[in-house]
Amino acid sequence: MNRILLACVVFLGICSATYAQKSDSTKLVVRKTDDFQVNGNGDNANWTKTDWVRITPQESAGKPYSTKVKLLYSTTGVYFLFQNDDEKLTATIREDYGALFKEDVIEVFLWPDQSVPIYFEYELSPLNYELAILVPNINGDFNGWKPWHYEGKSKVQHATSVQGGNKVSKATVSGWTGEIFIPYRLLRPLVQTPPTAGTQWRGNLYRIDYDHSYATWSWQKTSGSFHEFKKYGTFIFE
Repeated sequence: MNRILLACVVFLGICSATYAQKSDSTKLVVRKTDDFQVNGNGDNANWTKTDWVRITPQESAGKPYSTKVKLLYSTTGVYFLFQNDDEKLTATIREDYGALFKEDVIEVFLWPDQSVPIYFEYELSPLNYELAILVPNINGDFNGWKPWHYEGKSKVQHATSVQGGNKVSKATVSGWTGEIFIPYRLLRPLVQTPPTAGTQWRGNLYRIDYDHSYATWSWQKTSGSFHEFKKYGTFIFE
């Protein structure tokens, strides 16, 4: 009888701990995958290994479009898949490293090394233009630095697709998809070795849309600035 009671107590403890982890909205488990090529459609079978995470409005102006994200990691980098409901592609910038945040965009912030106030920011527009920068944030004074030798295996893979319309500026659409692969070698020296089971990074996920004036979505809420890195959540690598 004592053994049965002990087994019940252990089982309940495990269930309680599992529920607590799942219910902690500041943490997100990132599952492992084999490497694959992104195509902007999010239709690779590897994406079935994980679930969608909804990011919710932070500053709303007009319709609160649905926005959801999936994350995976491999031995070489981290994958992100954004699915965004939309009505119009407010995107006119046709160059990398433009001020993409002034139009429709999705954004990933990664803070792997919490011993330093430096993190990585990545932006991708519906037209598939990108911005990748390293951001030193010293007491709220931040500025982005572009990567050097941004090529080959150090370059982010990215692609987009559009639903219900054409992938052109001002097009009427029903949504758009952004798929991103960020290699670890681009994040050096913040990332010295690839994450393994149990590794934890801080980070955040964002979206900006301008259909009905300025609207933002975020996984972890900030008070306005996306650069409030101490409010970021935790990515736990499985």
